Amino acid sequence: MPDYDLAVRGGQVATGFGTARCDIGVKDGRIVAIAERITDAARTIEADGLLVLPGGVDSHCHIEEPSRGGYASTGAAEPPVTVNEESFATASASAFAGGTTSVVCFIPQWKGFGVWDRYVDYRARAAKGMLDHSFHQIISDPTDAVMDEEVPRVVAEGVRSLKVFLTYEPLHLNDAQYLRVLTKARELGCLVTVHCENYEAINWRTQELLKHGMTAPKYHAWARPPIVEREATHRAIALAELVDQPIQVFHVSCAEAAEEIARAQARGVKVWGETCPQYVALTAADMDRPGFEGAKFMCSPAPRTKEEHARIWEMIRRGTLDVISSDHCAFSFEGDKGKRSNGANAVFRDIPNGIPGFAARLPIIFSEGVSKGRISLDDFVRLTATQPARLMGLAPRKGMIAVGADADLALWDPTKKVTLTNALMQHAIDYTPYEGMEVTGWPVATIRRGEVVMRDGKVQAEPGTGRFLPRGPYDMIRPRGITPDGFDPAPFR
Repeated sequence: MPDYDLAVRGGQVATGFGTARCDIGVKDGRIVAIAERITDAARTIEADGLLVLPGGVDSHCHIEEPSRGGYASTGAAEPPVTVNEESFATASASAFAGGTTSVVCFIPQWKGFGVWDRYVDYRARAAKGMLDHSFHQIISDPTDAVMDEEVPRVVAEGVRSLKVFLTYEPLHLNDAQYLRVLTKARELGCLVTVHCENYEAINWRTQELLKHGMTAPKYHAWARPPIVEREATHRAIALAELVDQPIQVFHVSCAEAAEEIARAQARGVKVWGETCPQYVALTAADMDRPGFEGAKFMCSPAPRTKEEHARIWEMIRRGTLDVISSDHCAFSFEGDKGKRSNGANAVFRDIPNGIPGFAARLPIIFSEGVSKGRISLDDFVRLTATQPARLMGLAPRKGMIAVGADADLALWDPTKKVTLTNALMQHAIDYTPYEGMEVTGWPVATIRRGEVVMRDGKVQAEPGTGRFLPRGPYDMIRPRGITPDGFDPAPFR
């Protein structure tokens, strides 16, 4: 009987701490050997001429999220449910096509309702996909019942991060509500992830723009300039520091916000920053296209300028921004369910904002980063796999090539040139904002727990084979034990 179920042979194995030409032996879905030569395997994949990377970990993506539909008008005890277009099946295919094997996505909460039923429902939805998955719990209504009864139950199930929004109706929290989430997270040993933009400032600026007849998609960026992101980032960090609660700032789009994170990190505050491909590949000018075309590029925070791209890359190199996720939040362009859900002539305020990005994430960052010399291959591995796994409490099982880790691998051709098209994305959405972009570097096979789930663009995983990844307490997000005046209203368990 062979010693190994699978051997990946002859590739340049990239661990995030250097590369070496070696073989990887897999048994029961785990990496059990890394050696100069492995021959005794039931199956062999030849990786000569390829990089062997950890499967990507995408720690910020929206998949098959249920939302309230028509509740206010029906008066029903339970709101009718609508679900965004990307199912766990299609999301899995798109992720595998781009070299990603694990995700952390979002359980919703609707104002006026709890979180436990949503957790049960979402867990069942995710089980139908092929991706290994964990969850953030969105908190939009931190009532006593939710925070003291239901959230502890969800955390006990293995959901170890709470997501809050400082903007968006009806998701945003005011400062008092945000502090409530921070203190409960500290008590339960959770990470808090934050969408940082100033709700009131965006609303005010939006109304002023609309008064002046500035309604086109391009004014989405005008409504939420970098200053509203910078202010909210500063406030989110300050309140987290007050409570001594670790946070991650999501989708940083500009150096102004990143500098707030850097200053806090220099003080020793446990705050981490994430960015996304759209903030190094798209610009506000993309939203300034004829007719409704600019809606394809609307996301929040808004894409900035080419000059800002250089500043974001510098913040990545400094380590201030140490995770790159997709923030896949997808709405189709055609039809009446996505970008046009409020009409083809909707003002920018009423256009759903969010873009697809699963399959494009790793190729864009490899091409714009590694291939163009902005970051090293080690940096790429850490940004897209190792660090998101560590920060989310998924390491050492995910995000790394090491004995004992899950055999999640992406076999990568570093010289292959590909022009991005929507067909290559394999998602449920009818467009990609990166259409026509040429990248250098492409995944030719994706392996999840020792099983080849994508080869040469063909996804071959079976629905229902993804696994839930419960997360227990972990030291990385443990509070420092430092509060102003030593007053600690929320002792850490």
